[in-house]
Amino acid sequence: MTTTATGSRHARAAATRQRILSAAHDLFVAHGYRSTSLRDIAAAASVSHPGLLGHFASKDDLLGDVVAALEADNESVFSAIAAAAEPGELVFSGIAERNARTPGYLELFAALTGEASAAGHPAHARMRERYCRLRSLSVDVLEDAKYHGVIAADRDVDGETVRHTAGWDGLQLLSQYLPERVDVVETLEERENLWALPVAWRDPDDDLSSDADAAGPLPELRTTATPDTDPGYAVGRRRRTQILADATRLFARDGYGDTSLQDIATAVGVSKSTLLHHYPSKELLLSAVLTERDSAINDNQRFTGAASAGEVLRSIPDGAALSAQDEPGLIEVYAVLSCEAVPAAHPAHDYFATRFANALEYFTELFRLAQADGDLPAHRDPVHEATWLIAMWDGLQYQWLYDRERLDIATHLRAHLDDVLPPR
Repeated sequence: MTTTATGSRHARAAATRQRILSAAHDLFVAHGYRSTSLRDIAAAASVSHPGLLGHFASKDDLLGDVVAALEADNESVFSAIAAAAEPGELVFSGIAERNARTPGYLELFAALTGEASAAGHPAHARMRERYCRLRSLSVDVLEDAKYHGVIAADRDVDGETVRHTAGWDGLQLLSQYLPERVDVVETLEERENLWALPVAWRDPDDDLSSDADAAGPLPELRTTATPDTDPGYAVGRRRRTQILADATRLFARDGYGDTSLQDIATAVGVSKSTLLHHYPSKELLLSAVLTERDSAINDNQRFTGAASAGEVLRSIPDGAALSAQDEPGLIEVYAVLSCEAVPAAHPAHDYFATRFANALEYFTELFRLAQADGDLPAHRDPVHEATWLIAMWDGLQYQWLYDRERLDIATHLRAHLDDVLPPR
């Protein structure tokens, strides 16, 4: 009797836990991670709030387990597809297609990628391990493809794996902001086809002369917000600077949704009313933080004296190195907020959708001009190259937040651009 009763209790507990996970999955997808409370999940799972806490200590733990279940299933499918594939076959786009068909996968993956990027997050180590496992699985696939001649013999498998994983992650986020313009599966397929060519390959018959008719002025990256230019009093300027610095730090650590104005006021050392004097609402403060980040990143990425689009593109790794070294907080807040703002109701969603659209137009034009100048080989498509660069750059930043000692963003960007823009 005792054994039977114990078994029944365990079965009921397991069923309750699964019901909670299913409810959390559905609500996170429908309303976003930050907009869903533990009480919402408890009500949907038909359990009490204390009863839910008996299974999961926090919403972070719940998100981690929801995504872990998806990832475990995904890795099993990855291994099964790879095992059943033809010798040397590249299977990444097939797995990406499955991810796109799995309800909630892309939304939940984005949420956890940003949420867990802070070192103190309970799922941080789990996500770091996820990147290690994914790299290991991918290296095996690429090594086999290289052995069978599917990818060029001079390609560095370890480096290509890191950059491909980064691009894949970035595409999954980018596609949620620009679903009509970014197709994850199609872009991965195009990228994998390029692996068949040697590094920095160009057709010997390419016309390397500049096409004056196709050339034009270098484009400017349109920003999405206007910086605060009010001179004010010196004390007020210093106070606003401090508010922005502490808000940036807290948004990067805890996200926008879980950071209150009182939290920021306390960190600054002022009253909430003083904070509201400078920034009358949390949404205006968020806008100021994003504007300040854009301004600082643009300063790091300033292409002074660049004579051509190719020079601008080749200068990107230097600006990325400067940001990682001098302004890591800018990368942190970007990673958290860009992932948190995927739900359309988030106050920063339109900012990121516009930012990505502007960036895609800007880099497409740079690659088009580089091709007109003879720097970008004729077989490469400017739209594809722009999409991949944005996605890979963002994905490298996410990976860097989980492994700062081993991953060098600038090194990978430079290797990629050396391949795309070979010397003439």
